[in-house]
Amino acid sequence: MENKRIIVAGGSGFIGSHLCEFLLKQGNNVVCVDNLSSGSKKNVEHLLYNKNFELIEHDIVGQLEIKASAGQFYNLASYASPKDYYEHPLETLYAGSFGVKNTLDFARASKAKYLFASTSEVYGDPLEHPQKESYYGNVNSVGPRSCYDEAKRFGEALAVNYSKRFSVPVRIARIFNTFGPRMQADDGRVIPNFVSQALDGKPLTVYGKGQQTRSFCYVDDLVKGLVKLMESTYSMPVNLGNPTELKVIDLAKKIIAMTGSSSEIVFKTLPKDDPQRRKPDIAIAVKELGWKPTVSFDLGLKKTIDFFREAK
Repeated sequence: MENKRIIVAGGSGFIGSHLCEFLLKQGNNVVCVDNLSSGSKKNVEHLLYNKNFELIEHDIVGQLEIKASAGQFYNLASYASPKDYYEHPLETLYAGSFGVKNTLDFARASKAKYLFASTSEVYGDPLEHPQKESYYGNVNSVGPRSCYDEAKRFGEALAVNYSKRFSVPVRIARIFNTFGPRMQADDGRVIPNFVSQALDGKPLTVYGKGQQTRSFCYVDDLVKGLVKLMESTYSMPVNLGNPTELKVIDLAKKIIAMTGSSSEIVFKTLPKDDPQRRKPDIAIAVKELGWKPTVSFDLGLKKTIDFFREAK
C-alpha cells in the first residue's frame, strides 16, 4: 500500500492509540491530534520515537492549523465513556458539532477521505434487536445520555451533508462496545469497572438484575474494521462490533473466575435510559468490507485483565 499521511483526531485515546499503531505498522505517516482531555500521552509514548509519527496537542473544537494536507482523516475525538460525558456534556456536544465541522473543513481542503467514529448509542435503548443500520433508534433527546447520543447523531448528519454538498468522501462507523488494553480503569464502562473491582477484591457493581446484554468487540478487530471501512467505497453508516451477546451478570461471573477474585456481586438501581439490549447486525460490514471479528472474547478478556494487572 502506498505511503499516506493520515490524521487521527483523538489518537491518544483507547481506540485511537491502537489505530495509530496499526497505521504506522502499515508504513504510513501518522499525525495524532488530541487535547489529552480523555486520552493519555502514555498511550502513544512508545510511538513518539517513530519518525513517521507526530503528536499535536489541540482541541478540534478550535480550527485546525495543520500545515500539510493529508490523504485520510479519522475523527475519533470525543468523550466516549458515560462517566466523562456526564461530567463534560457541553464539551461532548461541541466535539460532535464544531469539532466535526472543523475536521470536515480540513478534509475538504485536503481532498481527504474522512471517517467519522459514531457509536451504537445512536440507536438509544433499541426497540429493534439486533440493531441494523436502517434502524432510526429510540433516543431520549433530553435524557442524561443525550449529550453523547445526539452529538454523534448530529455528527453523522453533518458528515453526510458535507458529502452531498462538497463531495467529501465520508465513511461512518457505528462502533459497538469495544474493549482491550489501554482502557482507563475509572472510565465507568462495564469491563474496566468489573476488572478493577475484581483485582482489588471489591464487590462488582451490577446495575438492575444484570439481565441487560452487551456485545463486546476486541480492539484489534475494531481497528481492522475501521481501516477496511476507510479503504472501501461504502459511504453509508456501518456497524462495527461483535454480535456475540452476553448478559452483564454472566460477564461479572466470568471476570471473577478469570481473575481468581474473591469479590462478591452487589446490585444497584439501573440508570435512566441505560440500554437493555445491545447487539450489532454486521451483515453490511461482512458484505461490503469483508470484515468480521476473529478474536475470541475470552482471549481478549485475558489480555485486558493482564493489562490492568500489570498497570497496578
